Amino acid sequence: MSQRAGTRALESDLIDVDGLVKAYYDLKPDVTVPAQRVVFGTSGHRGSSLNTAFNEDHISATTQAIVEYRAGQGITGPLFIGTDPHALSGPAYTTALEVLVANGVRVLVDEFDDYVPTPSLSHAILAYNRAEHGDLADGIVVTPSHNPPMDGGFKYNPPHGGPADSDATSWIANRANELIAHGLDGVLMSEPSALETYDFRGNYVNDLENIIDMQAIRTSGIRIGADPLGGASVGYWGAIRDRYEIDLVVVNPKVDPTWRFMTLDWDEKIRMDPSSASVMASVVAHKDEYDILTGNDADADRHGIVTPDGGLMNPNHFLAVAIDYLYSHREGWKPDAAVGKTLVSSTMIDRVTGFLGRDLWEVPVGFKWFVPGLIDGSVAFGGEESAGASFVRFDGSVWTTDKDGILLALLASEILAVTGKTPSQRYAELTEHFGAPSYARVDAAATPAQKAALAKLDGSMITSTELAGEKITGAFSVAPGNGAAIGGVKVTTENAWFAARPSGTEDVYKIYAESFLGPEHLALVQAEAKAIVDDAIA
Repeated sequence: MSQRAGTRALESDLIDVDGLVKAYYDLKPDVTVPAQRVVFGTSGHRGSSLNTAFNEDHISATTQAIVEYRAGQGITGPLFIGTDPHALSGPAYTTALEVLVANGVRVLVDEFDDYVPTPSLSHAILAYNRAEHGDLADGIVVTPSHNPPMDGGFKYNPPHGGPADSDATSWIANRANELIAHGLDGVLMSEPSALETYDFRGNYVNDLENIIDMQAIRTSGIRIGADPLGGASVGYWGAIRDRYEIDLVVVNPKVDPTWRFMTLDWDEKIRMDPSSASVMASVVAHKDEYDILTGNDADADRHGIVTPDGGLMNPNHFLAVAIDYLYSHREGWKPDAAVGKTLVSSTMIDRVTGFLGRDLWEVPVGFKWFVPGLIDGSVAFGGEESAGASFVRFDGSVWTTDKDGILLALLASEILAVTGKTPSQRYAELTEHFGAPSYARVDAAATPAQKAALAKLDGSMITSTELAGEKITGAFSVAPGNGAAIGGVKVTTENAWFAARPSGTEDVYKIYAESFLGPEHLALVQAEAKAIVDDAIA
């Protein structure tokens, strides 16, 4: 970790906004170069205009591909579109509108020209489709989420309201690259006009009382601090305060595309990740001024929870507390509704889920896997170790099918208001019952060939019988919950586990590991995990 991690950004750390936007329009991608192609990861197409990875050609072609995709799927309803404060989001938003309008798509933009958090857009899609207008709506969020200020991002959410699955994104990306390769022949563009508006903020905020006990928060009188980290939720927190008359302060209402007010992440980059202690250093400095203090990333799909007694909570810890609380305080949920988690999330969740008498639904990394369960109520909560989660309403019906950082931040206040204990105090109580796990993620160097081999690794290729002194109880390459490939391998013992997955952007693979036998045992698990994986992919 850099010595500057957690310190204020300097002028030399800031982006040149004008240069970034100029590159968006001036640089033209060559799709024969892999780094310059349209590529959809777990959360859309991302990249910087400075290295020709995110520019006008990318967005015009991708939007045209989305138009063609939705036509092929029979999606004829409105398309909701929103954006965040990243410098490249504005130009990309304009480009997308030019293509959508030229193709005759009915487009709904924010009524107040405000930023639109990812969960708010998901909420809007689901609300429209639930009303049964005779057609189906979908949406686009122009955001690279928590990525640095130089990045742009473009994400498509189909009618189910959540992230598009790989079938959809693969088709869209392939078609977009084909359009770019042919000089954008077939891409229609015109001046944006006749746009309809939608009150994203008002509809989302007014509906919160159907999923969060806002009355308990109000009557408790707890003092709440909310830091949008310069992101899209900046206008939402004040509206939530006013609508529900709660004691809430917007800690930092500033919006600046350079994010000059941020503290640097572990690698000296400006990154709006509310789960990072370095990023949240300036927020944590105010922890004693509030009963609950929270942060969100740029599109508000992630949450960070800060308490006076515990500081910034580990995301895994808060997920376990949230699950324990919700399944004990939501009488309207289906008695057989499962708990959803990604396979790299803490086993503490497994133990809490078992104690609650609920089924665990363990899926690969990516929030898209939770979408079907959240829609039909068979999964009442879905969460990722990267501080992203959502859950269903009081009556068990779907709220959002994308991660909702605003919702989880408010849940922290509800937990304190109802139980009289902070989420970190509740987690300490959970460890007394289930043990205190040590969890970490490290990176190991890998060549492209090794990464490709790891992505195709089968659990049966793991020949080791022990891990850090314990018998291996399982080695698998598909998720237990839905049988989907995990793009790597997970190995378990009675008290520990590790999972290895290749990075999509760097020549490394990621080792997630956890042990209930202490930090020293965790270190041993990590070391042996690398040896096991290296042997299997050799």
